[in-house]
Amino acid sequence: QYSPDNVAGADGDIDPTEITFSGCSCLTSSCVVHTCSCLCRGENYTSLCLKPTAEEEEYARPVFECNALCQCGESCQNRVVQRGLQFRLEVFKTEKKGWGLRTLEFIAKGRFVCEYAGEVLGFNEARRRIHAQTSKDSNYIIAVREHLHSGQVMETFVDPTYIGNVGRFLNHSCEPNLFMVPVRVDSMVPKLALFAATDIPAGEELSYDYSGKFHNLSITDREQKPLEGDNRLRKPCYCGSRTCTSFLPWDSSLFPTP
Repeated sequence: QYSPDNVAGADGDIDPTEITFSGCSCLTSSCVVHTCSCLCRGENYTSLCLKPTAEEEEYARPVFECNALCQCGESCQNRVVQRGLQFRLEVFKTEKKGWGLRTLEFIAKGRFVCEYAGEVLGFNEARRRIHAQTSKDSNYIIAVREHLHSGQVMETFVDPTYIGNVGRFLNHSCEPNLFMVPVRVDSMVPKLALFAATDIPAGEELSYDYSGKFHNLSITDREQKPLEGDNRLRKPCYCGSRTCTSFLPWDSSLFPTP
């Protein structure tokens, strides 16, 4: 079933459509830094492009867009991901990776491409679904963990297996042209937004690194090369990049212990 936005999962623990953020009181058509409460962490976008993270910063900066309760207009420059798809994309059959997604038009670096939308699950339901899978099943569940300054870890599990959007057709690459950033609009439940990591020509397949390491700390050789005992549980990677690690990333906390 197609849905452009996240929906509450089968466990019903999390409602991604609930509005819990208070809106800004800006009366201008577009919000500006220092006067807008939604931009207290700084400007998010410049001409629709995600503002790049400073080189000295190790992690992607948090993004909070203006929301349904904000008084600014729909044309506000701090409303990007919530507007949805802006580019023509095409689902196509790849040679080795099953279905894939490509762009039919040029996409500039930093532009929002699409969201990875589906059912938002709690940990227990996500793990139950993983355990129910066989080795032949495709796994679409993504686990995103955000490390807060307080030391806490915020987890988001999204499963587009039964309900989702075009994001479910994106394949993994060890040298991706997209990267994922959690973007919050109406509540702390983030939209998993994918942005262009480079200029992408028309006709090119779209991909991102399932491990999420593109904008985070670089993975060490020890982390990149799994133990031989783990290899039998992992699926091969067919991205064909120069730095291919041979296997798709996986999250051992959700998988059964052999």
